[in-house]
Amino acid sequence: MRAVIRLSVLFALAGLVLLTGCPGPGCPTTPHTDPMRALRMHRSLRRTVTALRGEARVDQRGESGRVRGTVLLYLDRPDRVRFDAMTQFGPAAVLTSDGERFQLLDHRESRFLDGEACPSNIARLLGIHMSGAEVAHFLLGDTPRLEADDVSLACSSEGYVVVRTAADGRRQEIVLTAREADEDAAPEDQHLRLRRSELFDASGKTIWRATYEDYRVVVDPADEEGRGVALPFVLRFEDPEREADTLVRFKEMSIVTEPVAEEVFSQTPPPGMSVETISCD
Repeated sequence: MRAVIRLSVLFALAGLVLLTGCPGPGCPTTPHTDPMRALRMHRSLRRTVTALRGEARVDQRGESGRVRGTVLLYLDRPDRVRFDAMTQFGPAAVLTSDGERFQLLDHRESRFLDGEACPSNIARLLGIHMSGAEVAHFLLGDTPRLEADDVSLACSSEGYVVVRTAADGRRQEIVLTAREADEDAAPEDQHLRLRRSELFDASGKTIWRATYEDYRVVVDPADEEGRGVALPFVLRFEDPEREADTLVRFKEMSIVTEPVAEEVFSQTPPPGMSVETISCD
């Protein structure tokens, strides 16, 4: 009888160790135990990146079928974005947003769209149904965060799993990993990288899922010691409800330190082309 009691206690302690975030297959020897601190440390590693320029191959599947091509991206945090969909003859479409206003010049259909900078309009080119600020988070290896009443952390085979649960039952899982070189590092010395961010509805169904791979260090021109910032070169955004799946593979990217001109994120319709005002979904 005593042996059974001892085993029960051991199992209970083992479960408590797992739930409090102690070492697991995907966590360093000395793991984080405070989920908010882990999230702050991850975001702090990107605090110096205020603007980013890049070139990527985008493979998008959605309601209009499959679209593949090269896109030039320009981000200026918090919410200014520009995407140029390129062909061998020049841009086929250009999407800009200054955080409030959205514009899309579509050379293929000879259309110029103008409206509010909302997720449904931002999604018209990349298929990522998010605001400009949220897209900037995503492309910089970060994620928008669900407003949560409860936040917990545990270790799994994926790494650190931070779970944010809202009052309405929605849940977000944010998976972070440390560099291999940080296996024996103290929590305050670990360089955390985002691997997965997934939002679920109250029934457990995925609303959207973002994954991040192939981290490379991009030189930060503002760093006096020549250090850089680790950014993901392969990103995938899945939106099951809209049957949208966008894969972004960066060919190159660079951190921009000089001020970005306002006209980069706005457009003027070509002569003779009418402007179509569009609303948000």
